[in-house]
Amino acid sequence: MNQINKIILGVLFSFFSYLQAQETKENILKDSVQLSPSDQAFLSFKVKQLQEKKAAIVKAEKEALAAFVLEMDKRYAKGDISLETADKLKNEAAKLRADNIAKRSAIIDLEIELLQNNDGDVVQATTELKDLDKGAEFSMEINGKPFVFFKEKQVKYDRRTYSDFVMIMGLNNLVNFDQDINSIEDVDFMLGGSRFFELGWVWRTRMFENSNFLRLNYGLMFQFNGLRPKNNQYIRVQDGQTQLVVFEEDLRKSKFRTDHLVFPMHLEFGRSDKMKRDDKIRYSIQNSFRIGIGGYVGFNLSSRQKLKYSQNGERVKEKFKQGYDVTPFVYGLSAYAGRGGTQLYAKYDLNPLFASGPIKGNNISLGFRFDL
Repeated sequence: MNQINKIILGVLFSFFSYLQAQETKENILKDSVQLSPSDQAFLSFKVKQLQEKKAAIVKAEKEALAAFVLEMDKRYAKGDISLETADKLKNEAAKLRADNIAKRSAIIDLEIELLQNNDGDVVQATTELKDLDKGAEFSMEINGKPFVFFKEKQVKYDRRTYSDFVMIMGLNNLVNFDQDINSIEDVDFMLGGSRFFELGWVWRTRMFENSNFLRLNYGLMFQFNGLRPKNNQYIRVQDGQTQLVVFEEDLRKSKFRTDHLVFPMHLEFGRSDKMKRDDKIRYSIQNSFRIGIGGYVGFNLSSRQKLKYSQNGERVKEKFKQGYDVTPFVYGLSAYAGRGGTQLYAKYDLNPLFASGPIKGNNISLGFRFDL
């Protein structure tokens, strides 16, 4: 750290002398101009702004140099470069930063001088560097027509719609409310081994003009619902019906999965933090408790099954992808509640998983929802 300080102090020593000379020059210019008190106050304000910008430039260049020196020290400690190379690179960076400070400060000093020579009244052009800093348009002509490379993005004052990438995961199973369940043994699928996973993109739009308490949450999600049969069973289509059948070998793993594309929609309730500035208004729900109630509709993309077992001393893994008489369309109810970007989530398919056969039941899921 001492080495960093030595480099920075050495680079900036001559620059501070330069600043002192410029300040003396500015004071002389100020004394030579006779302005009214109001004009003098306005001129002083604009000069102060430029001086603060110059100080910010010095600070930024110093921080950039310090970060570079630390990076070189880390590379030397790891053995990536020699001590001689590290010192050389740091000295070159120090010279570059000092040159940046001198040149960028000279531009600001010239702006200050122009302001003082013109009593603070300098005509502004749209091609000045300060306008480019704001993102002015840059274009060129191709075949006689303008081609825009980049254009200033206008800041929208009030955004009513926000978007998030959403990921959901948890436990999944099949329930049949017509069946009497007295214990875990009465359930055909493993409770801990059957899981679901969802990911997609959602938007939320506030429902009222000046209140963000009620929002419409909607989007596009991919669902992956997994089921793990118990008692060495697997799912098979037999005589046109989907059934649970005992496998002839000892199964190490039996997993059935359905993939869906769904379109969820929820009414979302909850307070939010309103952040108001001169150029924009934004609403944040990152630290707020919220509740969403709604449902989803969609369709089945695929159904597949994976079996792992041993046969004649050899490990066998088989994958099957077919219809399995799965209901082609899916629709159900869902809800979530939580604080910020993490919520407790539950969903229930109103449609049966299989269109026919002895396996009766609807998918039900419970897990956590994350807004990323």
